[in-house]
Amino acid sequence: MDKETHEQYEYARNRLRQKKYLFYHFVLFLIGSLFMFVANELLKYGEPEAWDIWASTVWFFIIILHFIKVYVIDRFMNKQWEREQIDRLMAKQQNRLRQLEAKIDSEKN
Repeated sequence: MDKETHEQYEYARNRLRQKKYLFYHFVLFLIGSLFMFVANELLKYGEPEAWDIWASTVWFFIIILHFIKVYVIDRFMNKQWEREQIDRLMAKQQNRLRQLEAKIDSEKN
Protein backbone atom coordinates (compact mmCIF):
# COMPACT_ATOMS: atom_id res chain seq x y z
CA MET A 1 0.00 0.00 0.00
CA ASP A 2 1.48 3.36 -0.95
CA LYS A 3 1.84 6.20 1.55
CA GLU A 4 -1.15 8.25 0.35
CA THR A 5 -3.51 5.26 0.37
CA HIS A 6 -2.27 4.31 3.83
CA GLU A 7 -2.89 7.85 5.11
CA GLN A 8 -6.42 7.81 3.67
CA TYR A 9 -7.02 4.44 5.31
CA GLU A 10 -5.75 5.69 8.68
CA TYR A 11 -7.89 8.83 8.43
CA ALA A 12 -11.00 6.78 7.62
CA ARG A 13 -10.22 4.35 10.44
CA ASN A 14 -9.78 7.18 12.96
CA ARG A 15 -13.00 8.90 11.84
CA LEU A 16 -14.88 5.62 12.16
CA ARG A 17 -13.46 5.11 15.66
CA GLN A 18 -14.51 8.65 16.67
CA LYS A 19 -18.06 8.11 15.40
CA LYS A 20 -18.25 4.70 17.07
CA TYR A 21 -17.20 6.15 20.44
CA LEU A 22 -19.75 8.95 20.06
CA PHE A 23 -22.46 6.36 19.42
CA TYR A 24 -21.33 4.31 22.46
CA HIS A 25 -21.33 7.48 24.56
CA PHE A 26 -24.88 8.28 23.44
CA VAL A 27 -26.14 4.74 24.22
CA LEU A 28 -24.43 4.87 27.62
CA PHE A 29 -26.11 8.24 28.22
CA LEU A 30 -29.55 6.78 27.44
CA ILE A 31 -29.06 3.76 29.69
CA GLY A 32 -27.47 5.84 32.47
CA SER A 33 -30.25 8.44 32.33
CA LEU A 34 -32.85 5.68 32.54
CA PHE A 35 -31.15 4.19 35.61
CA MET A 36 -30.87 7.61 37.25
CA PHE A 37 -34.57 8.27 36.55
CA VAL A 38 -35.55 4.91 38.03
CA ALA A 39 -33.35 5.48 41.10
CA ASN A 40 -34.64 8.99 41.74
CA GLU A 41 -38.27 8.86 40.71
CA LEU A 42 -39.31 5.25 41.32
CA LEU A 43 -36.97 4.11 44.10
CA LYS A 44 -37.01 7.57 45.74
CA TYR A 45 -33.21 7.65 46.08
CA GLY A 46 -32.07 11.19 46.85
CA GLU A 47 -35.57 12.56 47.43
CA PRO A 48 -36.83 15.34 47.51
CA GLU A 49 -34.24 16.56 44.98
CA ALA A 50 -34.75 15.89 41.28
CA TRP A 51 -31.04 15.20 40.80
CA ASP A 52 -31.60 12.86 37.88
CA ILE A 53 -32.78 15.74 35.68
CA TRP A 54 -29.69 17.82 36.51
CA ALA A 55 -27.30 14.91 36.01
CA SER A 56 -28.90 13.98 32.68
CA THR A 57 -28.81 17.60 31.52
CA VAL A 58 -25.10 17.96 32.32
CA TRP A 59 -24.36 14.62 30.68
CA PHE A 60 -26.36 15.62 27.59
CA PHE A 61 -24.35 18.87 27.37
CA ILE A 62 -21.15 16.79 27.44
CA ILE A 63 -22.52 14.62 24.61
CA ILE A 64 -23.28 17.78 22.60
CA LEU A 65 -19.63 18.85 23.08
CA HIS A 66 -18.48 15.38 22.01
CA PHE A 67 -20.72 15.60 18.91
CA ILE A 68 -19.30 19.03 18.01
CA LYS A 69 -15.76 17.71 18.38
CA VAL A 70 -16.39 14.71 16.12
CA TYR A 71 -18.58 16.29 13.43
CA VAL A 72 -17.38 19.91 13.36
CA ILE A 73 -13.90 20.43 14.79
CA ASP A 74 -12.22 17.20 13.66
CA ARG A 75 -13.73 17.49 10.19
CA PHE A 76 -11.84 20.75 9.58
CA MET A 77 -8.78 20.26 11.75
CA ASN A 78 -7.59 16.99 10.28
CA LYS A 79 -4.15 15.81 9.14
CA GLN A 80 -4.18 18.05 6.08
CA TRP A 81 -4.88 21.11 8.26
CA GLU A 82 -2.05 20.07 10.61
CA ARG A 83 0.37 19.71 7.68
CA GLU A 84 -0.59 23.14 6.33
CA GLN A 85 -0.08 24.73 9.74
CA ILE A 86 3.28 23.01 10.20
CA ASP A 87 4.42 24.07 6.71
CA ARG A 88 3.30 27.66 7.38
CA LEU A 89 5.10 27.77 10.74
CA MET A 90 8.25 26.22 9.28
CA ALA A 91 8.25 28.77 6.44
CA LYS A 92 7.81 31.55 8.98
CA GLN A 93 10.70 30.17 11.04
CA GLN A 94 12.94 29.86 7.97
CA ASN A 95 12.10 33.44 7.01
CA ARG A 96 12.98 34.64 10.50
CA LEU A 97 16.30 32.73 10.38
CA ARG A 98 17.15 34.32 7.03
CA GLN A 99 16.38 37.75 8.47
CA LEU A 100 18.62 37.09 11.48
CA GLU A 101 21.43 35.82 9.25
CA ALA A 102 21.11 38.90 7.05
CA LYS A 103 21.22 41.12 10.11
CA ILE A 104 24.32 39.35 11.43
CA ASP A 105 26.02 39.62 8.02
CA SER A 106 25.21 43.33 7.79
CA GLU A 107 26.61 43.94 11.27
CA LYS A 108 29.86 42.14 10.37
CA ASN A 109 30.40 44.36 7.35
